[in-house]
Amino acid sequence: MSALLPRPGNGPVKARSPIRHLRWYIGGLFFLSTVINYIDRQTLSVLAPYLKEEFTWSNSDFALIVISFRVAYAFGQTGAGQVLDRVGTRKGLSLGVAFYSLAAMLTSLASGLRSFCFFRFLLGAGESANWPGATKGVSEWFPRRESGWAVALFDSGSSIGGALAPLIVLWIYHTFGSWRPAFIITGALGFCWLLLFRWFYHSPEEHPRLSAEERDLILSDRAERQADPGAAATRLPAGTLLRLPQTWGVILAKTLTDPVWFFITDWFAIYLVSRGFKLEDSLVAFWVPFLAADAGNFLGGGVSSALIKRGWSVAAARKTVIVLCALGMMFIAAAVVVSSLWWLTAFFAISTLCYAALSTMILNLPADIYPTHSVAS
Repeated sequence: MSALLPRPGNGPVKARSPIRHLRWYIGGLFFLSTVINYIDRQTLSVLAPYLKEEFTWSNSDFALIVISFRVAYAFGQTGAGQVLDRVGTRKGLSLGVAFYSLAAMLTSLASGLRSFCFFRFLLGAGESANWPGATKGVSEWFPRRESGWAVALFDSGSSIGGALAPLIVLWIYHTFGSWRPAFIITGALGFCWLLLFRWFYHSPEEHPRLSAEERDLILSDRAERQADPGAAATRLPAGTLLRLPQTWGVILAKTLTDPVWFFITDWFAIYLVSRGFKLEDSLVAFWVPFLAADAGNFLGGGVSSALIKRGWSVAAARKTVIVLCALGMMFIAAAVVVSSLWWLTAFFAISTLCYAALSTMILNLPADIYPTHSVAS
């Protein structure tokens, strides 16, 4: 019988037959983690109309819960990137997913506004590791000409998770007649993923199922990136990163565009109800912007990769998609002046498609700009 996959430090292992295109299976792991990340995150948003009624929260009260998550998420990403670059993708993502899955399950114990704020703060701190970890994993496993597709793959998990969450959460809520089991069941998904990840994920240098040809493809591209002028083979300190204008370009781009996506992920269910639509009767409308975002991930990654193959520079290809999609995001403003559910949904869908394509490009930038050891930071 063939040996199980190795663990670093366990000595030599029995060779096993290579898996063709293994890097895309690795990309699939990051996709699944992002799906689960968003199902956990969206559980509260889907249940928000019911929780507001049960606990007599105002929109301002609910906003405090949302802000608790966002504050922890913002500061958590900064710390998570540093930790991931120190301990590596495998260990860092394992710790992050275990932490936020436990926090999601503990939310079932919440009894009021303060406890919901506390548990959402913990969830935000844990979930913040997913994007730095997945982006770092892409920089380790994919050549630059494929990184647009790879980032699109894992980032599309956010829209798939967002689309699946209402179906799963509402079914659990109506089946059990309570919101508490929804947090337990969705939170447990992360531990299922963790078993798969720990068994299957290793770095390209150590993975026993990676063919020699694919390993050469991955490592030679990485060597070319490290050979670029100004590239560093060691991890760059936070102070050095913050002195680079490229870093602030990424920060400002996310600062000015993420609120569109966060409005939809945090408030869309409440927004539909406030416009007079019953949530159970408008699930299709709830899904469409998330499915459009899924298409946008691959549109952005595909267009930029196609332009690079046609001879465009990496910077020009990324910037073209970013500028065009930034303009397309403004269609969300038109939702204010329409009363039809389907027109409202269409404008949200155009905006989320453009946002996702733009976000895919911005998430590619760290791997384009910085050495592998600093990508997560």
